[in-house]
Amino acid sequence: MAEGYCVKCKAKREISNAVEEVMKNGRKAIKGTCPDCGVVMFKILGGKKTAPAAAPVAQSAPPAQG
Repeated sequence: MAEGYCVKCKAKREISNAVEEVMKNGRKAIKGTCPDCGVVMFKILGGKKTAPAAAPVAQSAPPAQG
């Protein structure tokens, strides 16, 4: 699955019990535990959560002077 860095073991480990989350700023992340020591591991993934595209706003021409 996902590989992350364990701060306690000071090594890269496979994240066990991994769950994908969306942070407050809209970015995706994976949260789980280290299989060796049980410390919580957290890895931020690339990209932001896609929001639905807004409908384009039609611009009207300014009124003619005359």
